[in-house]
Amino acid sequence: MKLSNLLIAAAIAATPMLAQAGDAAAGKAKSVTCTACHGANGKAAIPTYPNLAGQNAAYLEMALKDYRAGKRNGAQSAIMTGMAKPLSDADIANLAAYYSSL
Repeated sequence: MKLSNLLIAAAIAATPMLAQAGDAAAGKAKSVTCTACHGANGKAAIPTYPNLAGQNAAYLEMALKDYRAGKRNGAQSAIMTGMAKPLSDADIANLAAYYSSL
């Protein structure tokens, strides 16, 4: 019995923590500044800006964290880095949950 408990504990410790899903309602509230470029419904009003509606949440989180860390470069990276800098991990998760739900 003790060996099985040890094996279960080891399996749990070896399993990566699942990322907690963000709160889409909180993400919607936080998205107000995003709408200028990405549209009120996550569909960009300007053709050179990406649509966010329906995008994979994990991808959105990764992209925002990379912008926040200054790891992305390209046409809009300076704008996005500035937008992402003040976001917390929870803000990013919430925004990703919101846009992926559209």
